[in-house]
Amino acid sequence: MGISTRQYQDIMNEYDAVRRRNYMAEQERKERVYALIPEIRQIDEQIAHISVEKAKALLLKQVSNAEAKKSLQNTIYDLSMEKVNLLAIHDYPADYLDPIYDCPECKDTGYIGDKKCRCFQQKIRHILYSQSNIEDVAGTESFSAFRREYYSTQRSGREKLSPRENIENVLSASHSFIESFDSKPGQNLLIYGNAGVGKTFLSNCIAGELLNRGKGVIYLTAYQFFDQLADYTFRRGANNAQTLPAFLHCDLLIIDDLGTELNNSFINSQLFLCINERILNKKSTIISTNLSLEQINRSYTERVFSRIIQSYTLLHIYGEDIRIKKAFSSLDE
Repeated sequence: MGISTRQYQDIMNEYDAVRRRNYMAEQERKERVYALIPEIRQIDEQIAHISVEKAKALLLKQVSNAEAKKSLQNTIYDLSMEKVNLLAIHDYPADYLDPIYDCPECKDTGYIGDKKCRCFQQKIRHILYSQSNIEDVAGTESFSAFRREYYSTQRSGREKLSPRENIENVLSASHSFIESFDSKPGQNLLIYGNAGVGKTFLSNCIAGELLNRGKGVIYLTAYQFFDQLADYTFRRGANNAQTLPAFLHCDLLIIDDLGTELNNSFINSQLFLCINERILNKKSTIISTNLSLEQINRSYTERVFSRIIQSYTLLHIYGEDIRIKKAFSSLDE
């Protein structure tokens, strides 16, 4: 689910509007030049007349196709050069009467052959980013900005790997998740660990990569997620009728900070509904949380915990609070 049919049609309507606007600009230029240089109007009329006559001759088989084509090309070239010379004499650029395009590659159609043009892909990315809720951080929270030096190389406690070694494994798993997103649909990630270790940052890195590949992503904090579901369930109207369908069918749903919401039976039932339906439909979900696995088991129903354990890749991030590290670093500068 990249963009909806309605969004696709909105893009096509935008291209229609661009073509109409540019056509009007072309006509204004042409009328301006015709008024100043009448000879150019005569040349254009001559080109049109010759083209019609050649077409008639072809239909009547008075000339061969190759002969007619070559003759027409030569004549139009000679007349076009006359136009260019006249434009130059009056200080107009040679391409002043050429068609105007916002995107010369696709000529403002959105397509090159049967493939979407780069400008069309950019419009799709803009829509996907705007509805993903990560548009504000997309430029700063990316894999290229991920700072491994915030993770210590020293092992401590019961962990077999240092925070640095562990985050390398987590990043490798995250890249695998992205690269196999199409070939292995329905993969899910549970990213858990203490506050400030980079869980949300990592989720946004993954989201940004997939958005750039044209995937539909929705990012919400757990509070926003359940608040919107409650609004959909108890106060449904025209403005929120698509909330649940969007949550169930987007390519990637990210629920950030699970456990910060006020837990109750409604929360548990809605969480199970969403993650279970997405598993059945092979739609990917990322859940991040400060809770340990034991705390998740205690806080949510057995059905919820079972689905997560069975169907999610568990990525445990540990280390020092990066926010505190950054704060101390700024004080030292």
